[in-house]
Amino acid sequence: MIKLSIRNLQFSTLGLAISLALAGCAGDPLESGVDPFAPMVFKEGATAMPLNPPNKETIQPFYVSQQTIFKFAVDTDSILIGNDGITRYTVIITSPNGNNQIQYEGIRCDSFQWRLYGTFENSAWKENPLSSWNPIKDHAPNRYQAALAQGAFCNLSSQEKNIGNILKSLNVRNFTGGTKPSNSFGVVN
Repeated sequence: MIKLSIRNLQFSTLGLAISLALAGCAGDPLESGVDPFAPMVFKEGATAMPLNPPNKETIQPFYVSQQTIFKFAVDTDSILIGNDGITRYTVIITSPNGNNQIQYEGIRCDSFQWRLYGTFENSAWKENPLSSWNPIKDHAPNRYQAALAQGAFCNLSSQEKNIGNILKSLNVRNFTGGTKPSNSFGVVN
């Protein structure tokens, strides 16, 4: 009988200890000073410039608008879905006379902003020392950041986390560039 009581006491003590430990982990947000409903502060992760120029095998053209005279493509090998909420990529902008501008950029879906990290010039990547976040312009002829955000990189205001979904959305048959109602895969409804 005494052995049974000691065993029950041990289990009760263990249960109490676990309960107290879990309660201590939860904490009271008012006591801890952490407001669970406060807006999250954005903290950008480190961004390294690409090591190589765009891969000619993985360049995917995409539609931007009827008003643009430029052609746009993204190097699908360069697309990086960051844990910081930024999708980074290399874009190739081709002018009517055939000149290319190659840029490494990032898009934030939560704030609908873009950032130019650097350009590919004279066979080397050059970092942009004045890089800052800018609003994405949705109603401009050369609205390629909006086309990528709305057509492939974002699901409304959240980042698309699946590279397969992004590549599927960028497929020429599916990509709308956000100019027509679409589902999350860019397929026109």
